[in-house]
Amino acid sequence: MTATAAPASTKPRILIVEDDAAIAAGLRLNLKHEGYVVSVEHDGETGLKRALDDVPDLVVLDVMLPTMNGFEILRELRRRGSTSGVILLTAKGLEEDKVMGLDLGADDYVQKPFGLSELIARINAVLRRRQAQQPSLVLFSDVRVDRRARTVTRADQLVSLSPREMSLLLYLIDHPGRAHTRDALLEGAWGLDYEGTERTVDNFVVSLRKKLEVNPDEPQHFVTVRGVGYRFDPLPARG
Repeated sequence: MTATAAPASTKPRILIVEDDAAIAAGLRLNLKHEGYVVSVEHDGETGLKRALDDVPDLVVLDVMLPTMNGFEILRELRRRGSTSGVILLTAKGLEEDKVMGLDLGADDYVQKPFGLSELIARINAVLRRRQAQQPSLVLFSDVRVDRRARTVTRADQLVSLSPREMSLLLYLIDHPGRAHTRDALLEGAWGLDYEGTERTVDNFVVSLRKKLEVNPDEPQHFVTVRGVGYRFDPLPARG
C-alpha cells in the first residue's frame, strides 16, 4: 500500500512536559523560533503517553508533575525502550536528585530558575549527541525507515502507516533479534493504558507484513516465534 503524501517535517521534535503554563508557553514559543517542532503536555500521565506515541527526539521533562513525577516518567520511558533524549527540569538542587535522574537515563539536568539561552544550548547539545549515536535511517530489504521524519518507504514508494503501526515498527526495530510476547509488545509499543488484546498485536503484525514484507505469507523480517510471539529480523531478504 503506497501513498503520495508529502513526508513529515524533518525538524527535530521536542515534547515539553511542564505543569506551569507560563513556563511551558515561553519554552514552546522560543523553541519554535529556534526551528523545532514543539508539543506540550501539562501532567505526567498524558506526558508519558504522548512521549510513547509520538516518539519525539527530545523530552524536556519537569520533575514535579501531577499524576506522575518526572522520575517515574523517565523510568517508564527507558523500561519500555524509548530512545528519546530527556532533559530534566527541577526546582531542587540536591545532588542525589541529579544522580537519580542521570542513573535513570536522563541526558542532562537543568535547575530552575534557568536561563533560556543555557537551556537551548543544552537542548542543542543533547540532540547533536543523540543524532551522532543513533542513525536516523534504518534499512532492511527494500524498506527505508526514517526515524526523524517518521516516514517509511518501500522500493522508493512512500508507505502509509497509522500511528499505532509506526509505534510498533519503531519498537521492533529498536529491539532486533529479540523474541517478544504479545503482552510485551502491547505494553512496549503502545503503553499500559492501551486497551488491546493479543489478537490486536496479531492484526498489526499482519498489517506490517502486508505493507513491508516481500512475501507476507513467508515473512523474513516480522517473524513468528512459536510459543512466544514475534521477533524482528533486520537481515536482508534472501532471494
